[in-house]
Amino acid sequence: MKGSRALLKMLEDRDVETMFGYPGGAVIPIYDEIRDSSIRHVLVRHEQCAAHAADGYARATGKTGVCLSTSGPGATNMVTGIATAYADSIPMLALTGQVGSKVLGSEAFQEVDAYSLMMSVTKHNFRVTDVKRLPHAIDEAWQIAASGRPGPVHVDLPVDQINAQIDEAMTNEHFGIKKPWEDVSGIPDAVRLIKECQKPVIFAGGGAVGAGASDEVKRLSQMIGAPIVTPLMGIGIVPSADPLNMGALGMHGRMCAMEAFQNSDLIIAVGTKFSDRTYSPHTEPSKKCRVIQIDIDATQFGKSNRTSVDIKCDAKKALGLLIDALGGETRHDPWTRQVKEWKKRCTCNYDYYTSPIVPQKVMKELNSFFDEDTIITTDVGQNQMWAMHFLDVKRPRQLLSSGSFGTMGFGLPAAIGAKAARPDCKVATVVGDGGLQMVVQELATAVAEKLPVVVVLLNNGWLGMVKQWQKLFWDKRYSETELGDDPDFCMIAQAYKAKGIHVERAGEVHDALKEAFDCGETCVVDIKCDPEEDALPMLPPNPALAPVKGRCKF
Repeated sequence: MKGSRALLKMLEDRDVETMFGYPGGAVIPIYDEIRDSSIRHVLVRHEQCAAHAADGYARATGKTGVCLSTSGPGATNMVTGIATAYADSIPMLALTGQVGSKVLGSEAFQEVDAYSLMMSVTKHNFRVTDVKRLPHAIDEAWQIAASGRPGPVHVDLPVDQINAQIDEAMTNEHFGIKKPWEDVSGIPDAVRLIKECQKPVIFAGGGAVGAGASDEVKRLSQMIGAPIVTPLMGIGIVPSADPLNMGALGMHGRMCAMEAFQNSDLIIAVGTKFSDRTYSPHTEPSKKCRVIQIDIDATQFGKSNRTSVDIKCDAKKALGLLIDALGGETRHDPWTRQVKEWKKRCTCNYDYYTSPIVPQKVMKELNSFFDEDTIITTDVGQNQMWAMHFLDVKRPRQLLSSGSFGTMGFGLPAAIGAKAARPDCKVATVVGDGGLQMVVQELATAVAEKLPVVVVLLNNGWLGMVKQWQKLFWDKRYSETELGDDPDFCMIAQAYKAKGIHVERAGEVHDALKEAFDCGETCVVDIKCDPEEDALPMLPPNPALAPVKGRCKF
């Protein structure tokens, strides 16, 4: 069989149901075979969005997402989406076409060294210069993407090799990779630290979500009476309503999460990397606070810069071992009562019926449609922070957002990917007018592919988060952050054969969202929001300055 058919067969054998891509000359052989494949191909309108959609698919399911582009500009366009997945440890198989192997390096039409280009934003790279190596590349790439700390793997496919013939029997061969080594020898020391401490806190990140460790995090929290704080990527590890869930920690985190974290004497870090946005001079506890760090990636150890017991292991397995070793409840009742009081006090005072509309009102109304079978993606900026604060997330993989890379334009294509993965779910994306205009063409994808999503547009006419920085820390010297002359987004939606709903009064928000979710088609709900409303609290970049709390009563 041809290499192109062999490629698709190997993906089919690995239960790939959907791939996202955009054709070009170097991948025509693959697209010719797609016509006869069981794999659904979703035609995006820009290659970056193929990667974002595959990313959304993976985040919604935990499965490896697959994206495909042609050579040259097709590959370069995918880099941002692949880097987004890499930064957040999302499993992905990124396939790129390439010029023929005999003309590599000759500056052939649409040639770029995609192999080298992708190296810094992937776990591993392959270039198939001999079709007989294709099974090895696909089998190992598939395993590497999902093993250990997940991430994208890139396979570059010269057109002459995918046109070449390969023995079908070779597609059934398997090539093992080394399993990540584990070291759980620190479990007894971790038990000792838990029994010695008085104020433990569980710091659970995206690695805990990826490992499916929700039940274990909740069980450990209940056993030792520890509050749970999360970075953005850990939201949903336990329900927002859990009494011991303090919510997000960090630059725009909740004040009760910061209080719990700062006052703790033991941090149990699970699948989180102590990033600068969560772990800073504003949030870190005293130097006497110790750390238990659970991570499958040893490069994450030591980032807390304090005494630490390191457990290199899958988060679910490690927590199970730790819970068993504890042997029963180790209560810290005074601390538990204190953190519950902090959470109770951590409320914000909003008038939800002001004009212009405050985004918090939109989140409040969106919660009434946010059940177990709803997935919401976000873009990046103020819209992301309001969603993080005010949406009532009930389970893991329900709020999907670009964390470490902060990629504007992520929200809409990720929602399309999530809808392809979970057609049974209602899927919405919360976006700003800046981010939406980076990928607005993907409305055509949602409509043409019959993947209806609701676009909740918080339209304030500004690049809101950058404006907020300029407002609070740059003496209101606004420079190139007012968008000005935004288009009529409802007319754009209609031009793409989607639905558009204008909302200009707070009392209209609920009915507009209901109409959008009920209509069964892609719908843009264009909500005119107050441009002066900031996403608060906010920790200033200068640690000498006090946090900006806004309306927080804490």
